[in-house]
Amino acid sequence: MTLSDRRILFVHAHPDDESINNGVTMARYVAEGVQVTLVTCTLGEMGEVLVPGLEHLASDRDDLLGQHREGELTEAMAELGVTDHRILGGAGHYRDSGMKWDDNGSATAADEIHHNAFWHADLTEAAALLVEIIREVRPHVLVTYDDFGNYGHPDHIQAHRVAHYAADLAAARSFRPVLGEAWDVAKVYWVALSASRMRAGIKALRDSGDTKTFEGMDPDNLPAMVVEDDQLDAVIEGPEFVSAKLAAMKAHRTQITEDGQFFAGGMDMAATVWGTEFYRLVRGARGPVGESGLEEDLFAGL
Repeated sequence: MTLSDRRILFVHAHPDDESINNGVTMARYVAEGVQVTLVTCTLGEMGEVLVPGLEHLASDRDDLLGQHREGELTEAMAELGVTDHRILGGAGHYRDSGMKWDDNGSATAADEIHHNAFWHADLTEAAALLVEIIREVRPHVLVTYDDFGNYGHPDHIQAHRVAHYAADLAAARSFRPVLGEAWDVAKVYWVALSASRMRAGIKALRDSGDTKTFEGMDPDNLPAMVVEDDQLDAVIEGPEFVSAKLAAMKAHRTQITEDGQFFAGGMDMAATVWGTEFYRLVRGARGPVGESGLEEDLFAGL
């Protein structure tokens, strides 16, 4: 397989998820000539507006945040060089479900959910929309969340379900042939955070005198999205792409502020924390590993 023949598909819940989780990976593969496709399942209509003067966009006011965030997504993808980015079913087909925090500090479904919320989507219908994209793009690799949606957000969990079901259905020749020729995705990964890196990052923040960022987070009892290193399968490091990732994150300005936790400790710290992206392989054979002891290419072995 040549570099230009490789194809990878990312499935995310809202605009900004892709830049936070996979910005370096996406920029690296674009630079290598890989076909990179992003599918975003909602426009993030229920997100919190962090920009003074734009509060009127919120769902409980003008309800125009989704349209605004679609523009932010376009800007972020331009920073990463991704030209093929789509909204599942088209803009507005599924609405951000919103969330609340439970007693354990995890996200969960809100008390009131819009009738068109992604959390309420029929699984087969939503998966069929993604099947059509999979059969068109024919990706060798698919990246999405784990079964807990990394931290419990209902739209992340639903994106996980839809991505996995679609990958199975896309390979079934008898499933809706009208959606295209069957395609079997060779490798599926879940995004992850390294426990050792997170512990080191929290320690560095505390040593610098920052007690507010990740306040209350216990290095010995990390949230579900943080995975012990022996459970990791792949790592993507690309120092030359960190600036593109951080620019893409900043493009999502209604959701990410430069004085917020993503950029705690300054840009140098942000580059250290967000410049390395980890993955768990959940479908397909593990390929050759590098000096890190992990795959250093998501196409390894293909």
